[in-house]
Amino acid sequence: MSPCPLLCPLPAVVARSAPEDTVTGSFASFISAARAEHLSQTVRQRSKRMILDSLGVGLVGSTTRVFDIALRYCRLYSSVAVSSVYGKPGVKLSPTLAAFTNGVATHSMDFDDTWHPATHPSGAVLPALLAASQMLPQNTKPSGLDFLLAFNVGLEVQGRLMHFSTEAHDIPKRFHPPSVVGTLGSAAATAKLLSLSSAQCCHALGIAASLAGAPMANAATQAKPLHVGNATRLGLEAALLAARGMEASPLILDDIPGCSGFSAFYGVYQPKPLPAPGQQDHQFLLEKQDIAFKRFPAHLGMHWVVDAALSVRNLFVNYAGSFSPALIRSILLKIPVSKYINRPFPSSEHQARHSFQFNACAALLDGEVGLGSFSESSIQRQELRELLGKVVVEHPEDNVANFDKMYGEVALLLHTGDVLTGKCDTFYGHWRKPLSKESLLKKFRSNASHVLPEEKVEAIIALVDNLEDLSDSSQLACSL
Repeated sequence: MSPCPLLCPLPAVVARSAPEDTVTGSFASFISAARAEHLSQTVRQRSKRMILDSLGVGLVGSTTRVFDIALRYCRLYSSVAVSSVYGKPGVKLSPTLAAFTNGVATHSMDFDDTWHPATHPSGAVLPALLAASQMLPQNTKPSGLDFLLAFNVGLEVQGRLMHFSTEAHDIPKRFHPPSVVGTLGSAAATAKLLSLSSAQCCHALGIAASLAGAPMANAATQAKPLHVGNATRLGLEAALLAARGMEASPLILDDIPGCSGFSAFYGVYQPKPLPAPGQQDHQFLLEKQDIAFKRFPAHLGMHWVVDAALSVRNLFVNYAGSFSPALIRSILLKIPVSKYINRPFPSSEHQARHSFQFNACAALLDGEVGLGSFSESSIQRQELRELLGKVVVEHPEDNVANFDKMYGEVALLLHTGDVLTGKCDTFYGHWRKPLSKESLLKKFRSNASHVLPEEKVEAIIALVDNLEDLSDSSQLACSL
């Protein structure tokens, strides 16, 4: 039986690259030239927190219906199965399908990390790297430090692309960001892990741009997790194609009048070159700004209204002695304008994860929001539907749809005429108020324990914590 082409050493390819004085050329040079010594201790620690959180989210995501659909689809294909699947010991898929399936798991509950400008960076990169680490022959396995560097290259590319347009700073309206910047981030990360040349990195970005994009209309449906699954899978495919000689536009990131490249995704587009790693004018974006980790599985915007609702609930209990919905005449939500997360009466778990109204009312009624909040039985509760019927929404001009500036406010107007108000400017888990190490570990253990025994959960924590010391990074993927 002939060996699988994916497992063969990558061929030496002579490819035409972009000039280094172009935006695209600067990105390709950065990917190729980045070294582990360019990662500060802050960047290493923050990115390891992201890896651990993303693994936990992916593991608990492997219990969802959308993940099951994706896995059953991928198992239709006959291929050399070498890459692990979250939460399914003994199940292997081809590298690209494993990346896809694990990406779907990561975003299946909308529980994954979020950056600013808005995207889900880890889920678009980590599954591709895990799959690729198992794909490579034993004598060319990347080390844990190689893996950590590639992960950060993928994050950096995503973050830089998000800064090419002011449009990206607000909650998206047209396309889901990880389906676009995540695809190129996955391509960059995988290209780095595979040690592609600068020319090949350039073409990997160009190929990835032709594979990118997903409309926001599929938010709050089972199709939304496919956006992250496709981003990580297609980025991996772009790097593999570039490694084998496929070429693409060497100016894909540049602003060329009359011939759109990556600019096709934005109305206003102002690309900037990426300074070389180690230069005085370059600092990894993760050094400057931490990441947001979610405490419960819902759209990031929900975390503001939940914290505001919990705050006003405490006031209500102190006022009335217990939480009694009958005393409430109406519930006023002050939220930013964002159509796809303004859902008065959600009817499915995915709609509920994208509903300001649902999350505020669930927090008021139960005193918490968690995994069980989005079950069908929880969504259809009569007392919850009655609370939803009392909600009134306002959009103050100063409450903009921007994860760095927005706030959530919940006011309870009582039949007595009294008004109780809770407001949240920065929820716990936001990059301005990051989760403690204890909180992050508690979340990971809770998520991972749904599918793994305690000893495996603790082993993964140790592997991530000591990632730089791993001689073979595929050990991480094998532990899942």
